[in-house]
Amino acid sequence: MSSRTVVRGGLVVTAADEIHADVLIEDGRIAALAAGGTPAAEAWTAERVIDATGKYVLPGGVDVHTHMELPFGGTFASDTFETGTRAAAWGGTTTIVDFAVQSVGHTLREGLDAWHAKAEGNCAIDYGFHMIVSDVHEEILAEMDLLVEEGVTSFKQFMAYPGVFYSDDGQILRAMQRSAGNGGLIMMHAENGIAIDVLVEQALARGETDPRHHGEVRKALLEAEATHRAIRLAQVAGAPLYVVHVSAMEAVAELARARADGLAVFGETCPQYLFLSTDDLAGPGFEGAKYVCSTPLRPREHQAKLWQGLRTNDLQVVSTDHCPFCFTGQKELGRGDFSRIPNGLPGVENRMDLLHQAVLDGHLTRRRWIETACATPARMFGMYPKKGTIAPGSDADVVIYDPHAEQVLSAAEHHMNVDYSAYEGKRVTGRVETVLSRGVAVITEREYTGHAGHGVYTPRSTCQYLS
Repeated sequence: MSSRTVVRGGLVVTAADEIHADVLIEDGRIAALAAGGTPAAEAWTAERVIDATGKYVLPGGVDVHTHMELPFGGTFASDTFETGTRAAAWGGTTTIVDFAVQSVGHTLREGLDAWHAKAEGNCAIDYGFHMIVSDVHEEILAEMDLLVEEGVTSFKQFMAYPGVFYSDDGQILRAMQRSAGNGGLIMMHAENGIAIDVLVEQALARGETDPRHHGEVRKALLEAEATHRAIRLAQVAGAPLYVVHVSAMEAVAELARARADGLAVFGETCPQYLFLSTDDLAGPGFEGAKYVCSTPLRPREHQAKLWQGLRTNDLQVVSTDHCPFCFTGQKELGRGDFSRIPNGLPGVENRMDLLHQAVLDGHLTRRRWIETACATPARMFGMYPKKGTIAPGSDADVVIYDPHAEQVLSAAEHHMNVDYSAYEGKRVTGRVETVLSRGVAVITEREYTGHAGHGVYTPRSTCQYLS
């Protein structure tokens, strides 16, 4: 039995257009758009009509960097796939791409199967996986080809975290060479982890144990150096490169230079780098632990260069790197030793609202908001136009967004499974009202109407900027 929904009277905002149009949804997909009041739109009949008068009608957000249930630093990220995807829906995000982890000594398949087991039947919205590659050797390289064929088309490597996820330059080069052949995209955590570990050891020896020292040892120059090195390795391999969570202006400059030279190099930043700074990391007592993430928060002057990078397209994507740890019992593991604080911030629920505030603040246009949060991430990771836009044939992942509603971000109000908000007390204008995932209402006029298991695994094609 078919189901039909009509969304009437809203301003449809995509990366390409802003049009006053009604939207017809049939059987979980966008069937048509037509100007409101025209005979075509008036002729539509449906079981459900959503009045979007005075509201925006947006594509569901696509967050291509989350870490649900990630094991890290002797604990686990506090959001499960169930709680994390529910919170994502509350924030207007309808697709996540999470990171399956290959443990050293295990195959990629074992890591991927473990993450499928965590997610299957538990997600409120659709999801895909990238693969973290921690152990590069000939059998693993051959497995990368198989994963690309199956729709896991991106592989993350780390220049940071020696002894955990770290890959040396030779391993990185081999993986890049393989991805150049199989169409995969290498995602890079670009920080010089070997040098950072020396600085950590020296800081602790001096008795510098507070959270603010986390930012001081993970120097912007070591992010820039690693970014430069990753770009050159990718150039040698003839491979594309996507640099995750760019936080330093010096790293943006490296990306801009590479792109000006015509290289297939892409960059992502996150709301925490756009809105927070080392001022937060230096909070009173142990409060700064809430803001420990890697790459770290930077001094405030870096923010302007990140916004500029988003406007000039030297940075293309805003994702969250959502990796929450509760302050009580998890972040506290690092009392007396900042290097033991689990790295990560909650944010999957806040991204769309914070970026809308950025539109009001003059940092981005409305279309660029949707481009960086919906369309480009979908294209970058092979999901467009199924995801990331509102067009005939696309999945009916649709957000009714009230651009005038005011809210105060707070742990008391959010739905992420974490005991603090990184944006506690911040006033923003704009709020999600209703969210459809493949035509099914997950949020209905500020009430959760979704359920675990609605979200399905989404295989991906290769990066659409390379074809």
